[in-house]
Amino acid sequence: MRLRTLKLRVFAVPVVALTLLAACGSDGDKDIANTQPGATGTVTVFNAMEPEEVTALQKVVDEQINSKVQYKATIEGSSQFEEQIKIRVQGGNPPEIAMYPQPGTVVELGKSGKAIALEDMGFNIADMEKTFGSYFMSLGAYNGKHYGVPTNINLKSMIWYPKKAFDAKGYKVPTTFNELITLSDQIVKDGTSPWCVGFESGTATGWPATDWMEDIMLRTAGAPTYDKWVTHQIPFNDASVVKAADQFGRILFTPSYVLGGAANTTSINFGDAVAPMFTNPPKCMFNRQANFIASFFPKTAVAGVDYDWFPFPKMDQPGDAALFAGELSVVFKDTPAVRDFLGRFAGTEVQCASGRSIGTSRISPNVNVGGDCYANKQLADASKVLTAALKANTARFDASDLMPSAVGSGSFWTGMVKYVQGGKNALAGVLSDIDKSWPTA
Repeated sequence: MRLRTLKLRVFAVPVVALTLLAACGSDGDKDIANTQPGATGTVTVFNAMEPEEVTALQKVVDEQINSKVQYKATIEGSSQFEEQIKIRVQGGNPPEIAMYPQPGTVVELGKSGKAIALEDMGFNIADMEKTFGSYFMSLGAYNGKHYGVPTNINLKSMIWYPKKAFDAKGYKVPTTFNELITLSDQIVKDGTSPWCVGFESGTATGWPATDWMEDIMLRTAGAPTYDKWVTHQIPFNDASVVKAADQFGRILFTPSYVLGGAANTTSINFGDAVAPMFTNPPKCMFNRQANFIASFFPKTAVAGVDYDWFPFPKMDQPGDAALFAGELSVVFKDTPAVRDFLGRFAGTEVQCASGRSIGTSRISPNVNVGGDCYANKQLADASKVLTAALKANTARFDASDLMPSAVGSGSFWTGMVKYVQGGKNALAGVLSDIDKSWPTA
């Protein structure tokens, strides 16, 4: 199967990948400049960002790129990205560039011939591997060619909390899942719902729930079993997956744990879910989400004062696991402006400027982007956690993004919605249905 081959590239982490997000690159590191003097026209960059992120990233692009070139690049986001990009590609009207969160889909595009190989556009892959690491570059590779430029990476194993209110209650950051459950029980006794949860995301509704499953799978089953799960070497209703879903259910279905109740979470946008955490007093104490969720926090909230985060706690497995994801920019229309934009956008200067924007809260996969490029200590610390887990080989890429799209961005997403809405008794049927949906070839 295609993803069995991909898995071998994904999880056999080369040494160069271990410098991902390092404080600085060596003197030999190069950006991926593909300068095209005099390039004109327009470049549309389509992605799955929410409006606030689009606005913030467009500001960076305007200041760092559009003001210096003769073409205009426009960031276009849509909560219907997965559906709309398929329609546009199949209809022969794709954007110049699309930012895909799913490496599996990028490989499918390369295989189908719809995406344009970086080699065919004059990009130096050796230089790109020095800049991003062979590991991340391999995610978008098919049959010896590369179809995706790493332009973002994010740590997902983060639990955010309203620091000022949390500290005032005398609560302590939990280091194990059992401690997290005990603290959640205490928060309920104190009259507050522990968890703010939202799984709605347009046609991608359900993906935040799959992230929960993946974080727990890493910590209960371990990385080797996680790898087998991703590539369907174990069935989707394997005992290890059932166990992870049950542990997820401890958060979802324990009375008073989830603000508004589990069944309502599928109608609450993941970005809106954090708002009750910032009321006075907070209506909830925890939100499990990736580093980019900070872009949805109130603009008046101060990092390290009004909010902070801690890693998803340990469970059955030793070591500190980390779930992460990223973005691969794929080219559908090769023009001088597209080549120039992509080289600039993925380069150190623009990536550093993006990191400084709290509105984007993006972490760069470019190894030359140092800790001083980030908007706050929270983002810089997230990069350190990810790097440490990569070195320990306990970090894994988002499973749903590596699975075949029919499952990863299909039945897995919708199945988690059914589980959340149906409760514990729905689990067996949900996992069985997802397993049956796995492509046979």
